[in-house]
Amino acid sequence: MTPESAPTPIAILSALPQEQRGLIELLHSPCRFRHANRDFWVGGLHGQQVVLAVSKIGKVAAATTATALIERFGARGIVFTGVAGGLGAGVEVGDVVVATDFVQHDLDASPLYPRYELPLYGRTRIDCDAYLSGLLYQASCTALAGGFLVAHGFCHSRVHRGLVASGDRFVCGVEESHRLRDLMAQAGHEVQAVEMEGAAVAQVCLDYGVPFAAMRTISDRADDSAHADFPNFVETTASPYARLIMREFLELLSSR
Repeated sequence: MTPESAPTPIAILSALPQEQRGLIELLHSPCRFRHANRDFWVGGLHGQQVVLAVSKIGKVAAATTATALIERFGARGIVFTGVAGGLGAGVEVGDVVVATDFVQHDLDASPLYPRYELPLYGRTRIDCDAYLSGLLYQASCTALAGGFLVAHGFCHSRVHRGLVASGDRFVCGVEESHRLRDLMAQAGHEVQAVEMEGAAVAQVCLDYGVPFAAMRTISDRADDSAHADFPNFVETTASPYARLIMREFLELLSSR
């Protein structure tokens, strides 16, 4: 089988291998393809043909991988799963944020364009696909109701919807996170979470007209303990929880 001969897949994308751990093992008739210095796994998962990919960290790496998923593998939609730092009021460790749209918090082409605006796009924020995001939100709520996070000590976890900010910096200090949140709010952007890839994937999908949705499990509050919280949380909590959400999401997609 070649990528071109495979049925049109839904792409599941993450920044780190740990964020997708266990998904490859669940694939039916898996095939591995090496492209753009990355591994792509194609196969069946919960009633859908999927392609799994790890983008690596940062906006450029994410854009490269998203482009490959569309051009090489014909992805009919991209869903991003992973972790993020919580910025919004009430967004706590163990919560889930399903993105409604994305903004690049480190984009500044002023004075040619207003700060945060995408040059030549005439916009600052890029919307996620309403249909896929709705299924992802429903899947996240169902997975949360199953009690997985409660068993891991997160007894009051919630699913949020809202704006997510991306930038090529790991935000990990109280002062920095508060400054970022306040700067974005002053510009009219109430950010719920911060990460390093989603806005780039959203922009690629906008260019190609491909639906995009994203969910992030909150691993930290983008504060002074973020660097310590992150690795353990990804391994023990975020990765297995993402598998549950993807199962619910793909089964919902298959039932429609």
